[in-house]
Amino acid sequence: MGLLTGKTALITGAARGIGKAIAIRFAEEGANIAFTDLVIDEHGEATRKEVEAKGVKCMAYAGNAANFEETQALVEQIHKDFGSIDILVNNAGITKDGLLIRMTEAQWDAVLTVNLKSAFNFSHAVAPIMMRQRKGSIINMASVVGVHGNAGQCNYAASKAGMIALAKSIAQELGSRGVRANAIAPGFIETAMTEQLPEDVRKDWIVRIPLRRGGQPDDIANTAIYLASDLSSYVSGQVIQVDGGMNM
Repeated sequence: MGLLTGKTALITGAARGIGKAIAIRFAEEGANIAFTDLVIDEHGEATRKEVEAKGVKCMAYAGNAANFEETQALVEQIHKDFGSIDILVNNAGITKDGLLIRMTEAQWDAVLTVNLKSAFNFSHAVAPIMMRQRKGSIINMASVVGVHGNAGQCNYAASKAGMIALAKSIAQELGSRGVRANAIAPGFIETAMTEQLPEDVRKDWIVRIPLRRGGQPDDIANTAIYLASDLSSYVSGQVIQVDGGMNM
C-alpha cells in the first residue's frame, strides 16, 4: 500500500517539468491521476503513458486553466470519470519576466491570469466536492520569489505571493470540513526552463544556495507527497520552502 493508495489527484500543467514529476511520484504511491495542460500533445501523451505504467488510472485533459467556465466543466468531468477528487495541485504557470518600468500590461495580465486565476478557478471548482467528502488536500505551487520578491519578476512574484495567500485563506475557510490547503515554494529547480538561463546566472544562483546545487523536480514531488498524504493530516495553511536553504 502506497501513501496515496485509493486517492485521486488532479494536477494542473503536468505534461512536463515539476508537474510531471509530481504525477509520477503520486502514481508510485498509488494515486490515480487526472492531469491537465493547455493542449495534450506528444509530451502530454507520453506523460500519461508513463504514469499509467505505474499501475494506476491516468487520464489527460486539455483545457485553459485560466478560463473559469471551462475549468468548472473540466472538474465536473474529472469527478465523473474518477468518482472523487482528493488532492488538487495547482501547478499551472508561466513566466514573462521584465523590469517593472519596462513591463507591459499584457505581460502582467498574462502571468497573473495563468498563475493565480487558474489556482482560484480549480480551487473554486473542487471545493464543493472536497467539502462533501469532508476531506481533501489543496497544494499551491508557489515560489521563493513569492515570499521574498525578485527583481525582474514583479508579475511572477506577485502571482506566487497571491497563491500563498490563497492557500492560507482556503485553509481557514474549509478547515472545518476536513479540507487542508498548503503551498510549496520551490527555489532553483533544474528544469527545462532553468536550463535556458545563461551560465553566469546559473552560477550566481548556485553560490547563494547553502547546499551548493540546484534542486530536482523529485525534491518538489516528495514534498507534495507529504502534503497530499495523511502524514500531514494536521498541517494546513503552511508554506514549505524547498530551496536548499537559499532563503532562511
